[in-house]
Amino acid sequence: MAMGVVTDYYVLKNAMVAANAGDAAKAATQLAASATNLQTYLQKDSSVGIAALKPYTDTIIAQSKLTATLTDPTCEKQRAAFGPISSSLYSVLKTVEVKNSGIYHEYCPMAFNDKGATWLSAESEIKNPYFGKKMMECGEVTDSL
Repeated sequence: MAMGVVTDYYVLKNAMVAANAGDAAKAATQLAASATNLQTYLQKDSSVGIAALKPYTDTIIAQSKLTATLTDPTCEKQRAAFGPISSSLYSVLKTVEVKNSGIYHEYCPMAFNDKGATWLSAESEIKNPYFGKKMMECGEVTDSL
């Protein structure tokens, strides 16, 4: 269930890398739906502990819906909403103790005026969703799940 959210997240991340606002909006809509489904599933499965995950899934859903409504040909407004999605999804995956799944946690120190931001990727090669073609390879792998 969580991996479906990850798959939809990757579609959104790749749209950000490509600076394709239309694809990002579509992907964000799908991500909001899959995160909502995950949240519903977690509420039914008491073994997981929804209370610990709900703030993160709420953020993924809200920021994904926001991303879907933003129209910005450069993706800059969408990228601002993408940051909280990325950190929340990482927290979900760490909380449910996902391991050996080929998910890389990556970090760019220059994103958002040097405040830094993270994202998840299926590959260790850096493809920065916060800068796209401007600085495609800016960043480093900080963890793998």
